[in-house]
Amino acid sequence: MIGWIIAACLIAGGAVADPIRVATYHADLARKGPGLLLRDILKGNEQVEAVAQVIAHVRPDILLLLNTDHDFEARTLRALNARIAAAGHRFDYLFAKRPNSGMASDLDLDGDGRRGGPGDAQGFGRFAGEGGMAVLSRWPIGEVEDLSGLIWGDLPWALYPEVAGRPFPSQEARAVQRLSSVAHWVVPVDTPGGRVTLAAFHAAPPVFDGPEDRNGKRNHDEIMLWRHWMDGAFGAAPEGRFVILGDANLDPVDGDGIKAAIRGLLGDARVQDPMPASRGAVAVADPEQSGDPALDTVDWPGPDPGNLRVDYVLPSADFRLRGTGVFWPAPGEEGHDLAVRASRHRLVWVDLDF
Repeated sequence: MIGWIIAACLIAGGAVADPIRVATYHADLARKGPGLLLRDILKGNEQVEAVAQVIAHVRPDILLLLNTDHDFEARTLRALNARIAAAGHRFDYLFAKRPNSGMASDLDLDGDGRRGGPGDAQGFGRFAGEGGMAVLSRWPIGEVEDLSGLIWGDLPWALYPEVAGRPFPSQEARAVQRLSSVAHWVVPVDTPGGRVTLAAFHAAPPVFDGPEDRNGKRNHDEIMLWRHWMDGAFGAAPEGRFVILGDANLDPVDGDGIKAAIRGLLGDARVQDPMPASRGAVAVADPEQSGDPALDTVDWPGPDPGNLRVDYVLPSADFRLRGTGVFWPAPGEEGHDLAVRASRHRLVWVDLDF
């Protein structure tokens, strides 16, 4: 299916000054049925308005927006972009494509003995397009390479789940199950300083499965895909500057999951970890947390799983880092209540120049 690249009317003016600000934001905009997010946007829903205000406050030049419902004509994305513009920040270019989440498979993919449930879609979802992704940019978006159709069991390095030496839940499932729970996109953006390639994704949570560790292994492999991409496993290795960004659903220290995946990516010499921090994360940290609470990006209630670092913006090593942060003001600081109303996750940003 062809994705939507939408260009709004451009404003004439001079060159945009460096640095560029690249951000990712899991905005908790998924709804329980098709069209409900568009309804909420048009009605001025409080949470939607808070999301728009957070984005307008941080003012990213390029934004990967996660957990936002997708529709075929991109009406929802365009309506949301209009709300962001009304809040004071403009994106002239948008990209969206149908995600794997909610894409029916007609098989039992989750091994519960039934077909047609949300776990039997290519990525967990109750309807086509639930919890998709979008790229919003101030500058032109080039031809996008979509890696979301890769069959998980076909990848030679995959940790595909097995039970008693057989694929879980079946050989038929293995033949069609895609790796990407939402999407993996390679998105070129032509900035005033040169082309930047986004490696954008949203991985499955490494929990909610059984002893076969289906979700844990899928999460691992979704993260590992980018290291193989940098190796040139899906064509030519990336040339020029790039940024790997999205929700890995995995903390390098705390919580569940196969830690080798995210630790390996963070430690890869081809990328740099800006280690964005916030005061708000420290203020709500669990005292038993073993990682650095300042780096957390999501506020999940209770001690299990507790607050974690799961959202990442990782520039290639040849970028010069000018600034970084997580929009999570401490209680009592300006913007704290806004961030809480908008999403459990917090917007992560990095300032870069060439």
